[in-house]
Amino acid sequence: MSYINELGKKAKIASRELIKIGTKTKNDVLFAIADELIAKKEEIKAANKIDLENGEKNGISFALLDRMTLTDGRIEGMAQSLREMAMFPDPIGEIVTGWNHKNGMSIAKKRVPLGVIGMIYESRPNVTVDAAGLAIKSSNAIILRGSEDALNSNIYLSKLLNRVANAHGLPENAVQLVEKPERELVKDLIRADKFIDVIIPRGGKGLKRFIIENATIPMIETGAGICHIFVDETADIKQALPIIQNAKVQRPSVCNAIETALIHENIAKAILPELTEMLLKDNVELRYSKEALEIVGNRTDVKLATEEDFGTEYLDLIMSLKLVKNVDEAIEYINLHGTHHSDSILTRSIENAEKFLNEVDSANVYLNASTRFSDGGEFGFGGEIGISTQKLHARGPMGIRELTTTKYVIRGEGQIRE
Repeated sequence: MSYINELGKKAKIASRELIKIGTKTKNDVLFAIADELIAKKEEIKAANKIDLENGEKNGISFALLDRMTLTDGRIEGMAQSLREMAMFPDPIGEIVTGWNHKNGMSIAKKRVPLGVIGMIYESRPNVTVDAAGLAIKSSNAIILRGSEDALNSNIYLSKLLNRVANAHGLPENAVQLVEKPERELVKDLIRADKFIDVIIPRGGKGLKRFIIENATIPMIETGAGICHIFVDETADIKQALPIIQNAKVQRPSVCNAIETALIHENIAKAILPELTEMLLKDNVELRYSKEALEIVGNRTDVKLATEEDFGTEYLDLIMSLKLVKNVDEAIEYINLHGTHHSDSILTRSIENAEKFLNEVDSANVYLNASTRFSDGGEFGFGGEIGISTQKLHARGPMGIRELTTTKYVIRGEGQIRE
């Protein structure tokens, strides 16, 4: 573990120095990195092109290639995200609450950084910048471990942001990248509990299961997105169709895209023919339950879904569909087959809407809207380090404030406990 331990030691030192850095310095760093991203746009795309070409040779899926691609728009989005982070109030040092003890001591609950974050993520090099920016603004040191597939992109981006950050007063090693591709280093990283305070993974079930079984550091589970839309019998079909289309088609490779549509059996005949034609035109591979397939005439361009299809995160232009009897069955199905990420109900029934919103056990629940809004930027956080699907200590999109914890500061004048 010598390589990871060396990174950890440097990160721990940097985390102590970051506490001393003021808000203006952190903001100046974020603005400067944003400017440099735009200035070096062509060089970033050149590094990214190497990863994309290697990925195509290695047979990487469309979904992963899409996640890995850095376009002008995505680079500009990364820069804008950093600028938004810089404009946010600094959470560090905020007094959350306070009161006086009966003996005259003052007790204050103060917001402080988590310390050192270990970030493990797959494919998306924009996470390198987003995670680093959030860590800087929240005064955390961070060790980034991206996937081997995006190594050239990640190395270029990490060197760019470190060069700029250090020139503007940020401590050395506040942001570090694991530049070695060996997979065994992941195990070393998640066991470096002497140096790292929390692990945040963004990836598939396999990665998270590996961390759960091997880590000696607390983990915040993020990202797995088996998301659903339930079309209630009272839904407005004209409104429902574009919502489903957006949630599945707009960017199918991301965790807030839906994988399964649940249709109330009483509205199935009215919506399924048009819904099917619409999604097939969008090149979505459809996998319907037996009852749904019968309604559309057992057509050959729609597959019969298997049991495995319900509960699969496709991250691609594939969608399963099932009929349910009522809102209660939809809620039970989602709580059983979902990943507690993002789920939506389309309905005009206030009673069913409130029942769904209250009883679906997910980090983000929607009424008459696409699940694609589950995103730190869309929520106004400037960015996100991940979307937590667990309950401790954060849930949903994790922005700057979610990368903090608290400590109590007690001020006395000689008090002793009797």
